[in-house]
Amino acid sequence: MMKDFACLKTLAVSLGAAGLLLASGAAWSATTVRLAPTADLKTLDPLFNTAYITRNHGYMVFDTLFAQDSKGEIRPQMVDTWTESEDGKQWSFTLRENLKFNDGTPVTAADCVASIERWAKKDTLGRLMMKAGAKLKVVDDRTFEITLENPFGLVLAALSKPSGMPLFIMPKRLADSDPSIPVTEMVGSGPFLFKKDEWVPGNKVVYVKNPDYVPRAEPADGLAGGKVVKVDRVEWVYIPDANTAAAALQNGEIDMIESVTPDFLPVLEGNAEVNLIPALASQGMVVPNSLHPPFNNAKARQAMYHVIDQAEFVSAVGYGGKYRTEYCPSMYTCSSPYATDVGAASYKKPDFEKARQLLKEAGYQNEKVVILYPTDNVNSPANLVLAQALQKAGFNVDLQAMDWASVAARRLKKDAPENGGWNIFITHGGYFDANTPVTNPWLSAPCGNGLPGWPCDEELDKLRAQWIAESDPAKSKELAARIQARAYETVPYVIWGEFKPVIATRGLANTDLMKIGIPVMWNVEKK
Repeated sequence: MMKDFACLKTLAVSLGAAGLLLASGAAWSATTVRLAPTADLKTLDPLFNTAYITRNHGYMVFDTLFAQDSKGEIRPQMVDTWTESEDGKQWSFTLRENLKFNDGTPVTAADCVASIERWAKKDTLGRLMMKAGAKLKVVDDRTFEITLENPFGLVLAALSKPSGMPLFIMPKRLADSDPSIPVTEMVGSGPFLFKKDEWVPGNKVVYVKNPDYVPRAEPADGLAGGKVVKVDRVEWVYIPDANTAAAALQNGEIDMIESVTPDFLPVLEGNAEVNLIPALASQGMVVPNSLHPPFNNAKARQAMYHVIDQAEFVSAVGYGGKYRTEYCPSMYTCSSPYATDVGAASYKKPDFEKARQLLKEAGYQNEKVVILYPTDNVNSPANLVLAQALQKAGFNVDLQAMDWASVAARRLKKDAPENGGWNIFITHGGYFDANTPVTNPWLSAPCGNGLPGWPCDEELDKLRAQWIAESDPAKSKELAARIQARAYETVPYVIWGEFKPVIATRGLANTDLMKIGIPVMWNVEKK
């Protein structure tokens, strides 16, 4: 009873705090949706960060050539028609008519070619396509071609990649800029316009309806189909405190929380006005930095697997039974068609003695292990569990607290940990970021990649290339299992658990599209 009273008291204080926080903002119309995102938006260019906040921003402003529906099937988006040669080496794409960027200029095939070429310098699937000898050619204003020297069966999968680094189309003049410098001018052909003049980092991001956007005629499904905008304005209100965010939703001061901090799920479940939307399964990932000691040695990375108790981690984050999996050995999530337990047997239960032995064999010299610890992230408690487990195994842990936006920026640094770099960060991958050997970013990263952690294993590269070239479903599944077995040996990352993130809405209709785990704002209506 005392605990319940304390929770109610905390919530009451939070309600007041939320009111004070949001009362300072401007009033909004009945066609404005206010969303509390998972993090503060700091990086605008979707090719300079795999953080979901940047990806979500990309979907607001830009559009894609193809998209995947709720079943993962590939549908045309900006493309009207396309053809493929019998040998799979010649592709032709024709854009829909009357596509425009939000600066009023028409979208052309030249814009698409330039965008693909820029994207392919950053994204794993794009690099693999170029490695297959892809050559791009503009045929006319609406048509372009891709010619391959070698078969690459994932052309449409690459062009429709839903997460990580989706292929967003921007004007040629921006796509032709130095790929090492982020684009800050947000000119896209997506359903919303980014209001840079109202952007307040650390506080608010504003989008308004793009009056020139022409949606497809077919119904919306997942990320595909007609992106019909039914609100005038969307505001992302950054509320790092979970108490305040939950209170603001219940108080009607915001309309949505992108990912509910699990501790507050029981509270929101008891509110009849709140709609909870469990997303597809996500996979928790511990990402080690393979460039610097101790994790430049595979045995030190393997040692981490021996300290992980998935049930303990997911429970600590706060997910109840219906939102979590007690144990999942599959790097493709346990609900994926490629789910397998190959290679996982020795890691199912923690073995701290084995972890200490591997550390010794790795030549660990008691170096500090810097963990980037975001205090405003739904996965924050997992960092504390990991730190304690690593200390028990003999690691010298340095847990450095910061916000998630700072983690997203700092994890790009290759500097040594003692010079502002890092050793570990914790994240999670949504279903579409983990369900195949090439969409799972840390399995699909070839040597020389730009992915934070910089994993490199030539054998994984070879197996992945075989998987890409394989057309037989049974053999593809077998290769996926071999890739996982190799990954458990070389350890590009460590699984800490599987769970279903939950979106919460209040007073909104047509929110079913969000079940894919991406807070799309098209088709949403205010009740």
